[in-house]
Amino acid sequence: MDYKTPGQLIEALLTEKGWSQRSLAVILEKGETSVNKLISGQSRVSAEMAIALEEVFSVKAERFLELQHQYDLAKARIEARPNPGRANRAKIYGDLPVAKMIERGWILADGIRDTDNVEREVCRFFGVNRLEDAEILPHAARKTQTSIEATPAQMAWLYRVKSIAEGMLVGTYSPKAVEAAIENIRPLLGHAEHMRRVPRILGEAGIRFVVVEGLPGGKIDGACFWLNDRSPVIGMTLRFDRIDNFVFVLRHEMEHVKNRDGLNGGAMLDVDLGGDSHVELEATVAQQEAIANAAAAEYCIPSKMMDAFIKRKAPYFSEVDLIGFARTMKVHPGIVAGQLQKRTDQYHKFRQHLVNVREFIVPTAETDGWGDIHPIES
Repeated sequence: MDYKTPGQLIEALLTEKGWSQRSLAVILEKGETSVNKLISGQSRVSAEMAIALEEVFSVKAERFLELQHQYDLAKARIEARPNPGRANRAKIYGDLPVAKMIERGWILADGIRDTDNVEREVCRFFGVNRLEDAEILPHAARKTQTSIEATPAQMAWLYRVKSIAEGMLVGTYSPKAVEAAIENIRPLLGHAEHMRRVPRILGEAGIRFVVVEGLPGGKIDGACFWLNDRSPVIGMTLRFDRIDNFVFVLRHEMEHVKNRDGLNGGAMLDVDLGGDSHVELEATVAQQEAIANAAAAEYCIPSKMMDAFIKRKAPYFSEVDLIGFARTMKVHPGIVAGQLQKRTDQYHKFRQHLVNVREFIVPTAETDGWGDIHPIES
């Protein structure tokens, strides 16, 4: 039978045997009142009692404990008051890197246990009046669509980029200005230190360029989105501080700007760009990403030239060959090395040429991270 409580099962077993509650009390060496409370549900079946009942009725102790557990849970559900705040707090303190955001100065609180300030600051950070409207919560009305299913950490990074970009003053955007910026950056590829000029060139083209150190586990390389139809934003993490990666990601995002990707569909969020991880994309987004990847690779070194170099020199590539080809292409040897590693899957070769660029970019760009907090007016 479908018993709802252990008391119902005990009562049925007594009827089956023709015993009274007094008889059971004597057998268990308990008072009649105790047995009555057990059957009526006023007292719980303990593990010890379950074992005693097993010996008396030859019914597994687990059966009595299972019924007790189900009854306790059902009773708790009836008596408990709904608390949707728990689900919100689980998302905030479980999925959102609150401690890191406090450390980075994104939200102001005395630690994650300072819950009042944390929740107030999360609302401010995401620009909402109620915690439940923050975009990291699944039931919130989403204002920022992303090209992938963004995690809370990725959304937080995107919001930080957006808040910095909104306060920037840049030149007038136009499609021609973007084309000119692409052409003006190309001659800089021969020297890592020339990357310091990139933020100014982008700003003159009306593109807000923001560098924000990524949050742990974010795997974001870059993003392109629009504040309005004349205000494109490029955000980068410099997750891999190498000249080849910087140029590739930058040109990838500039292609999104050039093609006005994300203008009506939200942010183009590029995660693990060029990596081996597989991210599910809608057909339109996948096509946009493929176009941006092709443009970035072609910008670094034209594919025909790279193909010819590999065909001539494979399978042995010398230092002299690499440097000579880089000079011919008028790019830094690290860009050739990066392309060669990708094409040949020989990532151990020419690593010494993959020089760092962050030290040149950060001083001239709007930057947040690596020990510095970008000031934002509240």
